[in-house]
Amino acid sequence: MKLCMIGTGYVGLVSGVCFSDLGNTVYCVDNNSDKIKKLNNGIVPIYEPGLEELIKKNYRQKRLIFTTDIKKAVSKADIIFICVGTPTKKNSNSADLKYVFQVAKQIKKFINKYKIIITKSTVPVTTGDKIEKIFKSKIKNKLVDVVSNPEFLREGEAIKDFTSPDRVVIGTNSKRANAKLKSLYFPIIKKTNRYINTSRRGAELIKYASNAFLATKISYINEMANLCEKAGVDIKDVSYGMGSDQRIGERFLRAGPAYGGSCFPKDTRAVLDTAKSFKVDLSIIKNVIKSNENRKILLTKKLMTILNGNLKNKSITFLGVTFKPNTDDMREASSLYMIPYLSKKVSKIRYFDPSGEKKDFKNYNNVMYCNNIESACNKSDLIVIHTEWNEFKFLNFKRLVKKSNFKIYDMRNVYSPSEMKKKKINYFAIGR
Repeated sequence: MKLCMIGTGYVGLVSGVCFSDLGNTVYCVDNNSDKIKKLNNGIVPIYEPGLEELIKKNYRQKRLIFTTDIKKAVSKADIIFICVGTPTKKNSNSADLKYVFQVAKQIKKFINKYKIIITKSTVPVTTGDKIEKIFKSKIKNKLVDVVSNPEFLREGEAIKDFTSPDRVVIGTNSKRANAKLKSLYFPIIKKTNRYINTSRRGAELIKYASNAFLATKISYINEMANLCEKAGVDIKDVSYGMGSDQRIGERFLRAGPAYGGSCFPKDTRAVLDTAKSFKVDLSIIKNVIKSNENRKILLTKKLMTILNGNLKNKSITFLGVTFKPNTDDMREASSLYMIPYLSKKVSKIRYFDPSGEKKDFKNYNNVMYCNNIESACNKSDLIVIHTEWNEFKFLNFKRLVKKSNFKIYDMRNVYSPSEMKKKKINYFAIGR
């Protein structure tokens, strides 16, 4: 099939590349000419394991086309995916849909035969209805079906999630559109039989409900970790005991920093705003958001306690600063709160992250990026394991630090407290 992905951000680029790898011809469109130029030169704008190899492979085989020409891409394609950003509006909880509607109006100009228009961007309930109004004349002439097809890609594992999905959700009442999309997704759903056809509004809400529930699991186990620390219980035992119950499940029950990234923070806020418009009180999600914001403050206070309240001129190392491993995404990472706070307290901060230096910290005093673990850890007073990259899981800290009486704050519970005690290392973890 011939597909058009409008927007080469995380969702559009990964989905477009994976669709091309299934044998489809995919036009990836973006109005950022510099980004398109880089993609045509094999330069990938995001960090995602395996993505660069797939781009080069399918680009060489001419199944993957990067262009700024939306007219050509829309005209050639049978199915058009809207994959633009839906950030939170300033001073509001609502999703900013201006890019979605702008793209819909552009697409309308170039439709002269039947097309399926799909919102793959995460959008609130009734967005599809509003898009349908834009295509009113085209729908009347049976040239357009507007469908919701939310994505469920985890950063760092997106290619695996695309090719082996838990489910594919298609929101449409059109038999014609549903049959075509079932054929498109057949290569990856035929073994799992997890193709779900629902209403368009149902598909839109499934995405928000899923992310809000996962955010709730994270906040729940983080609060349990607070109780474990006071009660002398290991949160890992609690997580394992809970997760063994199939009704609960083990995933997303790992205590640590506040949740971050491109989805959970904005989607929990957006679903609250949607509920408000329908005069429904989502009190659980409201408190999840509050708990998550408090988490950043609580863990920073714990860091201060570890250093006995004396932060001035203390050498503090952050191992990892992204919100999770295998991504370069800094959006709403706990480090964005912690490092600026420590900078104001005149701590000396060094950090290393496998995804590279971050512009977010360039304007802060006493914050320095190191290009390897050794230089980051040398002579530190405190090492903070902020992100559980594989590179940080088997470190010889006594060899790295070369200083007595250093401390470790393991925010991901990577290491064993008993092993650290044997090595006579001052070790602090989460909920243990």
